[in-house]
Amino acid sequence: MTTSTAPRTGHIGLNVTDLERSLAFYRDVIGYGVIGEGKEEGRRFAFLGDGTRPVLTLWQQADTAYSAGSAGLHHLAIEVDTIERVREYESALRAYGVEFAYDGVVPHGEGAASGGIFFHDPDGTRLEIFAADGAEGAAAPVESAPTCGFF
Repeated sequence: MTTSTAPRTGHIGLNVTDLERSLAFYRDVIGYGVIGEGKEEGRRFAFLGDGTRPVLTLWQQADTAYSAGSAGLHHLAIEVDTIERVREYESALRAYGVEFAYDGVVPHGEGAASGGIFFHDPDGTRLEIFAADGAEGAAAPVESAPTCGFF
């Protein structure tokens, strides 16, 4: 297949153990709007996003928390416009009781302008909120690999 542009990711689907808990996290803390929900027993889901376009879907299908040792999603990176916005998320997530992989905003690598915060959702899925610039001058937590690679 020959195309002039690469395909874009339409949305990300996450299996969760408790839809209500995950929905509260992604809606109330991360800030996604609810586009649609299904609450029928055995078919619980939520479409989250911006306006009418889904960005993230939650599917209550998991029996256990996320496992970094299993094939599949490595982490979900959420981009925001400024490093100040990243810091606002850091404050909100700390108030929510989230633990971070690194202390505060860190660059994606030594000398990188881009950077963010790295943490886990209620099921242990690895998440990153980052900005394309603003992390200049901060020390990277790992010199030999991308910051988002092994948290």
